[in-house]
Amino acid sequence: MGRLSEKSTGAAWGDLRRLPVWLAPALLTLAVTLTGLGSAQLWRDELATWSAATRSPHDLARLAGTIDAATGPYYLLMHGWTAVVGDSTIALRVPAVLAMTVAAGLLAVLGAWLVDRRTGLFAGLLFAVLPGTSRYGQEARPYALATMLAVLATLLLVSALRRPSWARWAGYAAAVAALGLIHLIALTLLAAHALIVLLAWWRGTVAAGIAAPADGGAERDRRVWRWVVAVVPVVLLVIPLLLKARAQRSRQLNWVDLARLDDLTALPGGVTQSSVVGGLLVGVAALGAARLGRRALLPVSAVLLPVLLLFAAGTVVALWVPRYLVFVVPFACLLAGAALAAVAAPAALVVVVLAGLLGLPDQTALRRTHEWPRSAPVDYAGAARVIADGQRPGDAVVYSPRQSWLFLDLGIEYHLDDPPRDVLATEDEVRRGDLWAAECPQPAQCLAGTTRVWLVISGRHAEPLAAVTGVKGDALRADFTVAQVWQRPGLTVALLTSRPDR
Repeated sequence: MGRLSEKSTGAAWGDLRRLPVWLAPALLTLAVTLTGLGSAQLWRDELATWSAATRSPHDLARLAGTIDAATGPYYLLMHGWTAVVGDSTIALRVPAVLAMTVAAGLLAVLGAWLVDRRTGLFAGLLFAVLPGTSRYGQEARPYALATMLAVLATLLLVSALRRPSWARWAGYAAAVAALGLIHLIALTLLAAHALIVLLAWWRGTVAAGIAAPADGGAERDRRVWRWVVAVVPVVLLVIPLLLKARAQRSRQLNWVDLARLDDLTALPGGVTQSSVVGGLLVGVAALGAARLGRRALLPVSAVLLPVLLLFAAGTVVALWVPRYLVFVVPFACLLAGAALAAVAAPAALVVVVLAGLLGLPDQTALRRTHEWPRSAPVDYAGAARVIADGQRPGDAVVYSPRQSWLFLDLGIEYHLDDPPRDVLATEDEVRRGDLWAAECPQPAQCLAGTTRVWLVISGRHAEPLAAVTGVKGDALRADFTVAQVWQRPGLTVALLTSRPDR
């Protein structure tokens, strides 16, 4: 019976060997990321994507000049996408699904190139079941694209170093340029690439850990200047974007604190969206690194160098945001795949399944909301339904606070085809070239003649008018009374009617 089981396992593995190594990881990633794709509402960052992507290229250029220049190329890409596909929740997230699917397939190929087929397969399968893969594969933001391009650029680097040609280096340069334009922080990956290039130039591809299995004695190529030629134009291309983004940092990242040492310990859970799964990945990856020896150099440096560079910068300048480092996760999975490849296939698959089961609560939670913490969702759609059900011609809407990263106005406008008049908005966000509209400096005058106001406030408030501060609150309390209040997760909606003695 035991021999029969071994023969069956061997036959099954033989069948898998006849399939492309990227197929199973890509299909699994596609299936997982498509599951519940539209379940969670667009969250604040995705609302910013929607607002930007639905603007004209000219308005996008103005937006980049004001805020979010680093994300400008992604917004331009999404502008073209939404013009063709539409701006529904699912349509906005499909590019991320496709990017994570391709990333899983490319990771499997990279693992097969650097180590062997089993390593690539298990690395791709493990990557597919991580909660972080679903989280960023279901988000209308650039992180999934950056992950895909990071793996692609690394794969093309290995190809160019093994068999140097101008065509291969041109492909590598294009991938790195796209990576930098999509996600500036991901260019820290070039530190790992530079290390591998220098080692390959000095000691050969074997010492650099990237030699093909059949090329153990391949002659080293000393034309390291080809890599420099490939990278210099990329650097020149992204420098203007980098300088503009640096000037906007204080406004773009005013909610970020300086990095602390304990932020490093929280990073695995942050990028995988599960502390348990993140710890498992780090442990198995460490075993894989020990097994690979010099062949671990590329994936280890691709994980550690971007993390250490961003952390070092984050201790001086407020830049440390864990999701900015999502692109290093595939390389950790490659190391973990090497450890899994050292055991029997059934045992390795058990570990993959275990990672999936351990991440199941987080997988379920992120399909309810993308907000953090998961216990604090913001129900924009629910608030919009309240307004839609009770709206009358001539109604107005007021948001508090306006200058908030919750983007209350964008959330309501996204879910309402015909929202009430934004009575206090003197210049909308598109005309301002910003993510926020400008409000009337004298609210009492702007509210004159309005008899019904829908007040949308962040948080839950039993006394909505008391929660509005400043001259806006004074004007509302002077002329309106609360007729009805609705509580929705993360939001309060109140219908205000004008005072009879107004």
